[in-house]
Amino acid sequence: MTRRHYGQACSVAGALDRIGERWSLLIVRELLLGPLRFSDLARSVGGAPTDVLTKRLRDLERDGIVTRRELDPPASATAYELTDLGRELDPLLLELGRWGLNFYEAGDVEDLEPSWLPNSLRIVLQPPADAAIAIQLRSEGKAFHVDVAAGRVTAERGEAAAPDLTMSGPPRAVLAALVVGKQHVPGVEVSGDHEAFEALREMVVLPEHLREGAEAAIDAATARTA
Repeated sequence: MTRRHYGQACSVAGALDRIGERWSLLIVRELLLGPLRFSDLARSVGGAPTDVLTKRLRDLERDGIVTRRELDPPASATAYELTDLGRELDPLLLELGRWGLNFYEAGDVEDLEPSWLPNSLRIVLQPPADAAIAIQLRSEGKAFHVDVAAGRVTAERGEAAAPDLTMSGPPRAVLAALVVGKQHVPGVEVSGDHEAFEALREMVVLPEHLREGAEAAIDAATARTA
């Protein structure tokens, strides 16, 4: 597999030379949550052939976007992580995800993987500068801590030290609860600070067609069970 280049004296073209290949930005998406071993990265990225994933990682390493390091015991394995240069892609990826919501349908959330949930929250939540909420997120055996602070939403894999709020459930249920309210969504558990949860709901920014689609799906489900 040869690497393609636009060959243009343009910074946009130069950026796409390095991150524009298929799977490259999805690798970045997963590593924004912390380092991963190759096997875990392959599962989280979702469907990349092993040889292609190896090639993309090699290219990203060569460009200084990704690096390798040894995990601390008991893991004792090599993992991939973003460099400082790679982490500069974070706000760009979030804005790209928000733009991508224009092409998303409410039903697409059924296919959302648990490992994609924290970044989905980071995309739909747009907090004010004075908001400060620590969230423990659990979905189908995976745990993440999500922090809202200084107008940003950050996330990592693992446990939160002292969460204000804990949300548990399938990805669809967690997102639906934030859009239409937890009382309307079966399969989601929310514990902790009720006011923090309602504050999060106020931070959700979606294209109108997605909000209307979520509300229509809940109305239809309620009618079926009535």
